[in-house]
Amino acid sequence: MVQRNIILTTICLIAAVVIAQTGIGSISDTVRAGDSAMIPTTDTRRVAAQPNAQTQRPNVLFLFADDMRADSIGALGNPAVKTPNLDALVQRGFTLSNAYCLGGNIGAVCTPSRNMLLSGKAYFRWKDFTPPNGQKGILSPGAGPNFPLSLKDAGYITYHHGKRGNTAPLIQAQFEINKYLKNDQEERRSGEPGREIVDEAITFLKEQRDASPFFMYLAFANPHDPRVAAQKYLAQYDRDQLQLPKNYLPVHPFNNGEMTVRDELLSPWPRTAAEMRKTWHEYYATISGLDFHIGRLLQTLRELKLAENTIIVFSADQGIAIGGHGLLGKQNLYEHSMKAPLFLTGPGIPRGRSDALVYLLDIYPTICDLVGAPVPQGIDGSSFKPVITGKAKQARRELMLAYRDVQRAYRDERWKLIRYPRVNVTQLFDLRRDPFELRDLASDPAQAKRLAQLTARLQQLQQQFGDSLPLTVAKPLPAAFTPPTGTPQ
Repeated sequence: MVQRNIILTTICLIAAVVIAQTGIGSISDTVRAGDSAMIPTTDTRRVAAQPNAQTQRPNVLFLFADDMRADSIGALGNPAVKTPNLDALVQRGFTLSNAYCLGGNIGAVCTPSRNMLLSGKAYFRWKDFTPPNGQKGILSPGAGPNFPLSLKDAGYITYHHGKRGNTAPLIQAQFEINKYLKNDQEERRSGEPGREIVDEAITFLKEQRDASPFFMYLAFANPHDPRVAAQKYLAQYDRDQLQLPKNYLPVHPFNNGEMTVRDELLSPWPRTAAEMRKTWHEYYATISGLDFHIGRLLQTLRELKLAENTIIVFSADQGIAIGGHGLLGKQNLYEHSMKAPLFLTGPGIPRGRSDALVYLLDIYPTICDLVGAPVPQGIDGSSFKPVITGKAKQARRELMLAYRDVQRAYRDERWKLIRYPRVNVTQLFDLRRDPFELRDLASDPAQAKRLAQLTARLQQLQQQFGDSLPLTVAKPLPAAFTPPTGTPQ
């Protein structure tokens, strides 16, 4: 044994000298993510082959979309959208149909969503943290515990490839292989959503990975706008036949506190049926393009005989309105905007579906739990593995949702309360009978007691997450909303 260790040590020293002489292992370049921080982009050659001490751990492939609604996959109940590859994953895996983004502290909700996803913490936890070259309270620190560090400690090669802006650069810098799209906007306008990320992921799987299990986090930039899809994807849809959401409205019925944020300026008011069908056409076509390229990656897993030992997770940072309630974006707490698709398949994952309430930030501890890695302590996320394995029906009894200082919401298994502090308006929905949030019950005298109880529970959850926002203001803004005139730019 001693002689074997001496031989291995000698080999490692020789390898280190070779790497030093050839330059392998250097940081290839440095990129700026938004205005937040300088982020090293790690060359794939940095990860040298190492003995695999965790041969029994499954690989983890985490596919993460941008602005993708929970109802935008065929197998999840949408007959209009064409997603054959994602459908196949759904059909052989386990779906969490009530997965939510907790919310956002800025209009670009994808930023806090991804920071919460990778840290397992609510965004209130880093309100006093100022990142290098960045704005206070926007990004989570890169120190652990976090997703890449936990799986690296468990013996995984960790790989990230995603968009540069509106993301979690300090945590992503902890991935051993940390790559960014060459140009986010160029990729979104290429007509082939997801191609660049999938191309490089396939190259890694075929040529550059070692024998260790891999944790691959592919954070796509689609179907976020601009939604540009090649004609072959657009041709899969008849625009005139696309149905608008059941909660489609030309204009939101009141001032929600931030009616003219960036996303809401992408189409004029009123939101006409023709304009919304055009948007839905582009949205669905972009999703179909992304599905196609994901299919290429899944085929590679099969060809390399990796599929049977790989847990595949699919989700998104949050949803988006696209005409729901007269809104376009994700700067609201309705179901269409805060819910995201979430399903898993692979070894140890049964076929099934659950309505259990979960946060996206629960995915990190759940994956640790599923692969046998230590579940991190001191975070807000909690494992929903017991729901997947059938040992529990419930993961969380209730959820709090939040958007900046303008909206708060409470959600339990049946009821949804949304509070708009800037205008002192409250909505109450019975999601069991009204899943599209069409009938506001807040003014019903029979619901007065329930309204008070849910508001009290919301305040308790605020305290739990470190949220100090008052739910009532002394001088509210007018609740009426009059859309700006002119055509948005």
